[in-house]
Amino acid sequence: MQNILFFGDSLTAGYGLADAKTESLPALIQQKVNTANLAYHVINGGLSGDTTSGGIYRLDYWINRPIAIFILELGINDIIRGISPQTTSNNLQTIIDRVKQRHPDVKIALMGMEIPAFIPGVFAAQFKAIFRKLAETNNTAFVPFYLQDVAGVAHLNLPDRLHPNANGYKIMADNVWPVIKGLL
Repeated sequence: MQNILFFGDSLTAGYGLADAKTESLPALIQQKVNTANLAYHVINGGLSGDTTSGGIYRLDYWINRPIAIFILELGINDIIRGISPQTTSNNLQTIIDRVKQRHPDVKIALMGMEIPAFIPGVFAAQFKAIFRKLAETNNTAFVPFYLQDVAGVAHLNLPDRLHPNANGYKIMADNVWPVIKGLL
């Protein structure tokens, strides 16, 4: 059995869900893997509130095991904290480099993020461009917007309007699954 590691923040961890072990995106992807009768084990390496620099510091713990597929979902908390897009990009590249160094045959998928509407123009555009550029530079699989069809849809989010609810995660899983399945 091979491992799929989801490495991210609260959007990976399943923040606010009644049962993240069954309702988070990694859990839903595991269900899809099982339904397809594939020999993969999905690991949830999400940590609520994590930034890209925090991800660098905790990365070794997670990649100190066999990994066939690495799903990278970090960056939105950087923006919320005012970290420059260049720093975020550099940190994500460091994570990708370290994963490839430790697991040369790993397949990587990058989950892109977009800026919430309350953050203005140029900064938002620079942030959004990070993910596509990193995916192209590193030849990784890519989901342009991890929260596609969920962000801003009230009934698919928790009352904080930032984190998906269980129904929101189901839509995300349906959106992300084709990219992940293509790596299997």
